[in-house]
Amino acid sequence: MDLDLRKLRYFVSVAEQRHFGRAAERLYIAQPVLSRQIRAFEQELGCDLLVRTTRSVELTAAGKQLYDEARGILASVDAAVRRVRDADQDVRRLVVAFSPGLHVADAIRAFAVRHPGVETDLVPARWWEQDAPLRDGRAQIGYLRRPFDESGLRTIPVGDEPRVACMPATHPLARRTELTSADLDGERTIDAPTRRTSSLEEKFELIASGRGIALVPLSVARSYSRPDLVYVPVTDAPRAEACLAVVADRRDRLVRDFLEIAAATLRH
Repeated sequence: MDLDLRKLRYFVSVAEQRHFGRAAERLYIAQPVLSRQIRAFEQELGCDLLVRTTRSVELTAAGKQLYDEARGILASVDAAVRRVRDADQDVRRLVVAFSPGLHVADAIRAFAVRHPGVETDLVPARWWEQDAPLRDGRAQIGYLRRPFDESGLRTIPVGDEPRVACMPATHPLARRTELTSADLDGERTIDAPTRRTSSLEEKFELIASGRGIALVPLSVARSYSRPDLVYVPVTDAPRAEACLAVVADRRDRLVRDFLEIAAATLRH
């Protein structure tokens, strides 16, 4: 079957709003029209995507999978459309993906001095799939934090930083000036293998509410400082490594120049 992108966008809106009325308002269409389109989409796919109640909408297992897939599909399509329009208007553009807590502004400013006619855009990279913007075409270059899937990518290390334990200010260990990994034995952790959060904001809300602790890079801790959380250095935790990443077969001049400038700038 051919995937209907319009219906896919409708589904994503319902999945994010968890409500047909709010999704319809967001899409500027009537709610009955939206309901019919989603029903038709489910029939085309041959599976239920949503569990409907009088008050809310929940995703089925198939719906959760499609939602995860859809965001990448739509982002890739939007990036392709942007590139087509840029080609038509003779616009040169470089898009850089960056991991939470990493700051690429200095490299972009230095690049703009050498290439003032190039538009530079930024794409946040979700921490559990940092390489996705490079693979789906949304970005040409990534400023990412290991680990991530490096297959088919070329990477340039640019530095590392310590990890700190993030915990509620009321935690028994919060008054310590430093910790070791042994001090954290038995603590409930919030991390990718145990619970994948959709954002760092959600992760820190869970920590602040006493649902667990997490090891985070120091730059993330500094970017998300809040009074109800404490960050304590963990002396023997593996350091967080940052690198520049690009699809291995990319060789265009703008990418090469940005990698050279960014490597020098970010290392400094």
